[in-house]
Amino acid sequence: MADVPAPLRVVVAGGGVAAWELVLGLNALAGKRVAITLIAPDSRFTYRQPGFGSKALARPPMERVRLDSLASDLGVRLVPDTVCDVAPDRHEVTTASGGTHRYDELVVAVGGRPYAPFQDALTIGGQDIGEALADLFSRLGAGRVRSVAFVVPTGASWTLPLYELAVMTARQGWSAGLDDPRYWLVTPEPEPLAVFGAAVSREVRQLLEPEGITFMGGARPDVRGGVVLLDRRATRLEVDMVVCLPLLTGSGIRGLPTDGDGFIPADRTGRVPGAAGVYAAGDATSFPIKQGGLACQQADAVAETIAAAAGAPITPVPFRPVLRGKIITGGRERFLYTDSPNDMRRGKFSEQPLWWPPTKVVGRYLSRYLLGRDDHAVHDSTSSVPHVSVNILLDGDG
Repeated sequence: MADVPAPLRVVVAGGGVAAWELVLGLNALAGKRVAITLIAPDSRFTYRQPGFGSKALARPPMERVRLDSLASDLGVRLVPDTVCDVAPDRHEVTTASGGTHRYDELVVAVGGRPYAPFQDALTIGGQDIGEALADLFSRLGAGRVRSVAFVVPTGASWTLPLYELAVMTARQGWSAGLDDPRYWLVTPEPEPLAVFGAAVSREVRQLLEPEGITFMGGARPDVRGGVVLLDRRATRLEVDMVVCLPLLTGSGIRGLPTDGDGFIPADRTGRVPGAAGVYAAGDATSFPIKQGGLACQQADAVAETIAAAAGAPITPVPFRPVLRGKIITGGRERFLYTDSPNDMRRGKFSEQPLWWPPTKVVGRYLSRYLLGRDDHAVHDSTSSVPHVSVNILLDGDG
């Protein structure tokens, strides 16, 4: 009887969407050929359930799953800690607690570090958008705010959440009889959500205009007090309140190459140059668009590469970005798609799902896994109601 080779030791740093997409992908592709250790400081994984409708102020419910529950379900060794140092020559990581862990393959999927770009603005990255919307609307309803600028800071790459917040705020204001507030969306983008192309930009503009939201593209905004400076000529927009997106900086893990902002370079297979056995996926990488669906696609490429190295019968497919966005505005949801980000000739806009399940973050393995958990919870709570789960994949590999 031939000896069974020892499983490849895979250490995953991080506990977000890229990390769990990777774990699920390795389980599916490599099975017992790999032994996975996941090192993450958080105790819970947070995600949104899929949904087709949302009332004003309502968004798909947030679900928070304990990491130890996920790890147990997926056969992963969980270490509640933070990776601080990597020694590629020794194939070893050091954590904040002083522990060391050996690996054959290391995947860094720790995400980016958000920070507020302006002192005098409400930054929505640190809280749920629904909570930010409720706080903003309470100020509008009390008459303390009559003009709002929604500002995309220079350097933000995934701007869709701010469009959602602007439209939902305006709609909630009109539904409550507030017919005098004024709204602006100020962004460096030349057209609304230009990353999806010209056709999508036209449709998104038609979402903004009926709500009284003035689009101001091509800006290089700065915020000082209640004044938004739009460009180097100090063109001014005076408002009562500014809401903005956060910016991201890199992970700060020592021992790995980084660019000027601390992000880790990686090729289309996820390999980090100059660091043998090290891969990176998601917002920790230097890929310019930071978005959960793209993070999952990067993780898929890494999972396939590692699975092949572990002996799985698979030919790895390099990362090729396919961008999907779902806009929730308090009415019908809109689905955006492009397989050529920033190509103004491409892009799709639809009121019907362009992928299934119609989740906000689209992962080949993660979306189905989370949908299965939600289905199980619903089935347990309504065991007398027949429940059928249908998985249909539209538009490629999401």
